[in-house]
Amino acid sequence: MSMSRIQVHGSLHTIIFALLSMLFLASCGEEEKPLEKEVIRPVRAMELSDTGQMRERTFPGTAKATKEVELSFRVAGPLITLPVKVGDKVTKGDVLTRIDPRDFEVALANIQGQLNKAQANSKRAQSEYDRELRIMKQDAGATSQVAVDRKKSSRDQTRAEITSLSASVASSKDQLSYTYLRAPFDGVVVNTFVENFESVKAGQKIIRLIDNSRIEMVVNIPESLISIVPHVQKVYVRFDSFPDRTLDATVKEIASEASQTTRTYPVTLIMDQPSDVTILPGMAGKTVGADVENREELMAQGIEVPVSALFTSPGSNETFVWVINESDKTVIQRQVLVGELTDHGIMVTDGLKAGEWIATAGVNYLQEGQQVRILQNEKG
Repeated sequence: MSMSRIQVHGSLHTIIFALLSMLFLASCGEEEKPLEKEVIRPVRAMELSDTGQMRERTFPGTAKATKEVELSFRVAGPLITLPVKVGDKVTKGDVLTRIDPRDFEVALANIQGQLNKAQANSKRAQSEYDRELRIMKQDAGATSQVAVDRKKSSRDQTRAEITSLSASVASSKDQLSYTYLRAPFDGVVVNTFVENFESVKAGQKIIRLIDNSRIEMVVNIPESLISIVPHVQKVYVRFDSFPDRTLDATVKEIASEASQTTRTYPVTLIMDQPSDVTILPGMAGKTVGADVENREELMAQGIEVPVSALFTSPGSNETFVWVINESDKTVIQRQVLVGELTDHGIMVTDGLKAGEWIATAGVNYLQEGQQVRILQNEKG
């Protein structure tokens, strides 16, 4: 084969390889790229509320006594009396049960005897010291300073012994008094954990006592409404056991920290025990309304939101929140005007209205029009 034919043959192979490579690359370029799935970011959010929702919404809770205690002895021993039973009403100071006091009485008598002896010894030591001092003054040669100091030391020793034994007597008297278990307040016996004549240990549960003259109920209030609670004058409560009976309650205590899981604040209500029905600890109930003082004034102050819901754009002093569109769950940036800080957030005086949803955390990671998934409905 001539050199020219070899060159033509080689060039033909080169052209064919180049054409095939171009076709391959073109076919690869025509392949459809997989569509990137839009990331739906989970966010914590809340629905904005106004003072009217304190009257319209219900908040469940459970009744509990204003005072409740499980009583125990501070000393050990066998019981000799247990006069109360479950359901008994008792008065503050009543003896509920008692431990056999004989061992404690013997111990007290022994310590008291030692104290009496020490007091007699101290009196004698004082007399001897006084006598030695008189001799020293009348005739210095009849005694010595060493003898005087010895008498003084003996007297001081007996005084120290009296101090120690006096403390032991006081302790023994306390131990004897601990054999009584008395009611610390007026109440009702709701449980007994031992039987009479049973030997009990110090700290062992003996009797459970409650004071149900007043009833408490803890309800969880969302953070969007917690700023209104201090202005609540009266709360109306209804228990499941008495659905036709509505009780008047007031706010006793407002927690200063929200639950990390529910973002709600525990609020303790308190009410008098009614005369016509008896509310027992553990009964389920709910609020069915509330009276808010200065309602119009509070509404004019704006809507309280968590500080974490606010953000600013780079290079701007304006304040924004992310409003969540309920229909498609996308976020929209909205400028707001803010007012004073509160115990639980900050007041927004313009730009928001009750019923809207806003993001309350992770606001710096959201983008306009981004779709979100609400982690937890914190309806306010």
